[in-house]
Amino acid sequence: MNDGDARYDAVIVGSGAGGVATALALVERGRRVVLLERGQPLPRDGSTLDVGRVVERGEFLAHEPWRDGDGRLFEPEEHYNLGGKTKWYGAALFRFDPAEFGADSGHGCPAWPISRAELEPFYARAEDLLGVRTFAVEPGLAWILGKLRRAAGEWQATPMPMGLSEEITRYPDEATHFDGFASVRGLKGEAQSRLLARLSGRPNFELVTGVEVAALLGAPADPHRLIGVEAADGRRWQADHVVLAAGALHSPRLLARYLDRSGLAATLPAADAVGRYLKLHMLSAMVLFSWRPMRDLLRKTMLLTHPGFPHSTGQPLGFDADLIARLIPRAVPRPVARFLARRAYGFFLQTEDGSIPENRVLERRVAGGVDRVMDYRPERSVAAAREHHGFVGALRRAFWRAGLPTVTRRITISGTAHACGTLAAGKDPRRSVVDADGRVHGLRGVYVADGSVLSRISRVNPALTIFAWGLRLGTLLAGDAGAGPTPTQEE
Repeated sequence: MNDGDARYDAVIVGSGAGGVATALALVERGRRVVLLERGQPLPRDGSTLDVGRVVERGEFLAHEPWRDGDGRLFEPEEHYNLGGKTKWYGAALFRFDPAEFGADSGHGCPAWPISRAELEPFYARAEDLLGVRTFAVEPGLAWILGKLRRAAGEWQATPMPMGLSEEITRYPDEATHFDGFASVRGLKGEAQSRLLARLSGRPNFELVTGVEVAALLGAPADPHRLIGVEAADGRRWQADHVVLAAGALHSPRLLARYLDRSGLAATLPAADAVGRYLKLHMLSAMVLFSWRPMRDLLRKTMLLTHPGFPHSTGQPLGFDADLIARLIPRAVPRPVARFLARRAYGFFLQTEDGSIPENRVLERRVAGGVDRVMDYRPERSVAAAREHHGFVGALRRAFWRAGLPTVTRRITISGTAHACGTLAAGKDPRRSVVDADGRVHGLRGVYVADGSVLSRISRVNPALTIFAWGLRLGTLLAGDAGAGPTPTQEE
């Protein structure tokens, strides 16, 4: 239904973690929801587990051109598909630490407008829906961690909460290709298979794929009130609530377009913060090599921390020998690359990014169209850049002392898997975009459900927090703020 034929309680733009979680909470409470997704469902023919198609050829990436702050073209690693990035992420589902909801001025981090306690019941519901569990450390990683502890005892390892089915180890093709790949059998805790599937057949829910939302619609006599959205093909959907959940690179551009077109960009206090405070995590990939062949399946089972680097963590990459071999430069003879890869283990090192207003997402009008711009420089976040450099160096030295040589590569601006913060939540409308309830400061009827709202990005992966925020937002919009999440019911 479109062009005013029907009015919904909510129209949600985007089917990732926040959008689907918001939809679930609303639909379960009887609200009428339409969910719009630019992409289509991913194929289930095994192609999303194929290293050549996914990694080498990037067949499932959006391949959308952007410019960096210096005007150079690049392609961020974005996906347009049902379920959003949750289909591809590495299934690490952490709660943020309570302290990470408070301010840390020394690291350039503002406070959230809510406490961890307010998100607690929604964390619990999200973990239940997504099937979060831990897995036993496998022999290869246990051997590596033992050598690391003997070489540098201050490193600590704790089990990682993972959104993976306990059956995944029965399917080696899935167990060795879940980190950065989309499951064919539904063995990952992600938005489509674990949440959206619960809404199938509900009379008060409608899913529309292949829809690129191009504009937000304001009330004719009151631009401060949003009433719907318009697609690039001209179709319109109207609703009491418009929920942006298109991701931290896309939701702020939709809102900025509306503010520019309505004239509110010059008067709304929150307008200048739209698109600012982009956070990507400081990220590096490290691969260590040993004399011992590595035969672990999941690999991604334990989290590394160090008391000297409180904003940083390290986690194994779920990359098997086949994938690591293909990532070794082609200049290395293939037999040598395969020999090394069988004895390699990958790690993903990340440090919490500061909230820097100059790091931003925006659109610039140019002759013949619009440029998408991501003006992001990690060195602007001085404290984070310093800690990340120290953290990577400390782990590298510890592994070398353990007899495990490493190579390290910094993840560039194109690595947008953890992009957050561009419509940040806060109490001050001059330095944030949404309030504690997810509503845009100074506007009525428009809310944000995705990672754009994250005031801080934490030292761990943000996906579970985005799911929890979406569940809370949907509960608030349904008018059941005091009721808490609806208990999970098995299908």
